[in-house]
Amino acid sequence: MKKCIITVVGKDAVGIIAKVCTYLSETNINVLDIAQTIVDGYFNMMTIVDVADATKEFQVYSDELEKLGAEIGVAIHCQREEIFEKMHRL
Repeated sequence: MKKCIITVVGKDAVGIIAKVCTYLSETNINVLDIAQTIVDGYFNMMTIVDVADATKEFQVYSDELEKLGAEIGVAIHCQREEIFEKMHRL
């Protein structure tokens, strides 16, 4: 299993989760855990995914997720689990 952490932040709108999860499904990326909250109209989501069977390379799906975020008005950031853990240990 190869995990990545995907964060989505921005103004709340209908369909954010659906659009992100549709992309993940089409890329054969499995959602392991997902948490989302809305605070004063702002959407925040953190998703842990398994990318072991992804049909694209990390840089490709990371860039495509970022582009998808721009299209739907949110910021999407994807990090490999090992980098995420090391960043948050400091």
